Parts: sequence; C-alpha cells; structure tokens
Amino acid sequence: MVRKLFGTDGVRGRVGEFLTAELAFTLARATVELCDGPDPRVLVVRDTRESGQRLESAIADGVAAAGGEALLAGVLPTPAAPLLLRQHGLALAVVISASHNPYEDNGIKFFAADAFKLSDAAEQAVERQIEHPVSRGRGPGRTRALPGAAEDYLQALQARFSRLDLGGVRVLLDCANGATHRVAPEIFRRLGAQVEVTADAPDGRNINAGVGSTNIGHLVAGMATGAHDIGFAFDGDGDRVLAADRAGRVVDGDELIALAALHLQRAGELGGGVAVTVMTNYGFHLAMREAGVEVATTDVGDRYVNEELRRRGWRLGGEQSGHVIDLGFGPSGDGIATALLTLEALAGADLSERQVLHKLPQQLVSLTAGSRQLLRSALEADGVGEAITAAGADLAGRGRVLVRVSGTEPVIRVMVEAPSDEETTAVCANLCAVVRAALK
Repeated sequence: MVRKLFGTDGVRGRVGEFLTAELAFTLARATVELCDGPDPRVLVVRDTRESGQRLESAIADGVAAAGGEALLAGVLPTPAAPLLLRQHGLALAVVISASHNPYEDNGIKFFAADAFKLSDAAEQAVERQIEHPVSRGRGPGRTRALPGAAEDYLQALQARFSRLDLGGVRVLLDCANGATHRVAPEIFRRLGAQVEVTADAPDGRNINAGVGSTNIGHLVAGMATGAHDIGFAFDGDGDRVLAADRAGRVVDGDELIALAALHLQRAGELGGGVAVTVMTNYGFHLAMREAGVEVATTDVGDRYVNEELRRRGWRLGGEQSGHVIDLGFGPSGDGIATALLTLEALAGADLSERQVLHKLPQQLVSLTAGSRQLLRSALEADGVGEAITAAGADLAGRGRVLVRVSGTEPVIRVMVEAPSDEETTAVCANLCAVVRAALK
C-alpha cells in the first residue's frame, strides 16, 4: 500500500517536494478511474498560487488519461466547486488550493458526485488504485474551459440572499489576495453595500501573506480608520471568514456560528442543533445550552462537521477558524455566504453590540518538530498523557484542555480554556513545557 497521501483536507504539501505535477496527474487519473460512467465530466477550480496553473494542467491530463472530460473554471473560491458540480450534474470536482497556507504550498481536494468531499473510504480506494491500477478501458478524454462559472456562483449567492438589502452598509473586505478577490466584492455590491476592498491584487506569491483570516491584523487596522461598519477577512480559497466590528474587535467562527444559530432558530429554520469541533470555545456550549440548542462535537476538520450534520439531518455547523457550513445553501463551508448570513442575522444591528456568547479566555500554542512521527511519539511519551489528563480534570466544568497533532501542519496544538487569563496562561505554559521536553 502506498504511503498515506490524504490528510484532513485532501492532499497538501510543499510544491515540487511532496506535491508535484506527477503526483497531481496520478491522483486525478486514479480518482477518475473510480468514477462511474463512460466519460465522467470533472470540474477543476484553483486559487491564485503561482503553482496553480501547472497543477491544473497536470490534473487535466490525468482526467483525460482516464477517459474523462476536464472542465477548467479557473480561479474561484472552493465552495463554488460543489455548487457548480451539482448544477451541471458532474461526476467529480477538483480544487487546487492549500487554503490558508503560504504560496509555497498547494493542495488537491476532491468533491464526489454528491457534492461532498471524498469520504475516508473513498480516499483509501484512490490510494489503492494508485498502488494497483485498474483501467476501465475508456477512450481518450479531453479538456475544455467552462465559461460563466463565476457568474453561476454569484447568481447562487444572489438567489439565496435576495431579501438582504445592504444599502448604506459600509463594508471592508480583505480577500487575502486569493480566490475571492473578484466574486466577493461583486456580490456585496450587487446587494447594495458600499464596498472597499483590500488584498485583492494576487501576484501568485502574496496569497495569505500578512493578510486574510489567518492574519486578521490587516483587517483590524483597516477598521481602525472608522470608515466602515463591518469588515470580513477571507482565507486564500474562500471557505473561511472572520469578521471585525466597527471598533476593530475580531469576531471568530464560534461567534459567527452562534449568531447564525440564534437567527435561524428564531426564524424556525435551524432544523435541529449545531455541529462544531473540539476546538470550539467552551462559552459557545454554554450559550447554546441557555438557548436550548443541541450541540454535537466532532474531530477537527470541516469534513467531520459535515458528516455529522448529514448524519443528524441538521443544517448548521463549523469551526472556530471561520469555516462555517450552512447546508441550507451549499454542501461545504463558504466564507462569502457566511459573511452574508452574518449580516442577515444582524438585521441592520451593529456587530459591535452583539451579545451571543461569553467566550472563555483561550490560549493556543503550536509546537513544531522535525517529523510527524516525532510529534506522535511525543504525545505517547511518559508523563505527557498524565499531565493532559490532570489538567483536564482540574478544569472539568469550568474549562478544558486539548492537545493534538495537526492534520494539516507538522505541529502539536496545545489549547487551554479557563475562567481567567491567569489560569489559562499557567495551565498552557505547564502543558507546553511537558510536551517540549518530550519533543527533545
């Protein structure tokens, strides 16, 4: 069996080292060989990284080599892919993006015919196909452009938020020099907002560079001018968003999900509870309990939130990072749709006056090591598990701890939430010291 290629969000890594054109070709060919039908049509979408076009060509060649038809839609946010897949009745969608990572990285994620990301079982089947290729014997495939893809996505957003009037609302958008740089400003303008845009000049290398949802200080500085009512920062591929109010205070995914949940509950459209990950602030759980909204908790990763929503028949879920899924609109997280849902939930009110939850102080530290094996070994070292268990027991009912290996980066995440900043800092420092000692 080949080494495991898929992480928590597709295949991702440094371009030219782990992620090569050869690997992109192989992945595309193997995945299309597993598709049903004589000539599967496959959508290909990318973000603004300089490596995107090279990988796009390799993927298109892989699709054609397996007898499929590659439809190239160019630069679009990740959430546009499953929407277009459904609209055109396609067999598969491929997104070339490393999301919030720097430009040197890139990634490949697949959406199946049902418009949801490949399951663990499907990913394993792809890896088996790479190891032991089985051809369906299709004829040669082809590649062609898919015109009008951006407009199709914009029209889907406009139809969903047709009753949202943003006339007079002054909005600042940080597009991370990524995939939202054209469509995000356009939909806000169509809905009547006064829009100022920053980080909307991608050059192939400036995606996420000091901007976007993972570098929120850029948006906060823009809000400090006092010229805007609300601000939103997207990540490189547009499936995440964070917000800032007129005072420059950051509103993360936990608060955005809470706002949406209470809004949909009032409208009788929530359709059950809310699914979030283990990273979600303890204050979110307290707020939902007070509102009578059931909460389900999953592992980190939007795919696991999505699976839980589908299993329960619920609509809303997401992550603290700003990856919010509203199955009432689309089958994946969508930063632009989340920003518009936030404005819909506010119903003209000021974001700075929100009172949806009281967040516990939180510290999140990332500890690096030379290899993933060393990271996993550190968590299994003597005394590490005991220290984590003891800290969790001490905070039971008042806060929590979470120590885990990241699924997308070579780091261990140490997260602590406690009633006070002082206790949060002390517990986190102690756990980090224990883990660092195990990493030596």
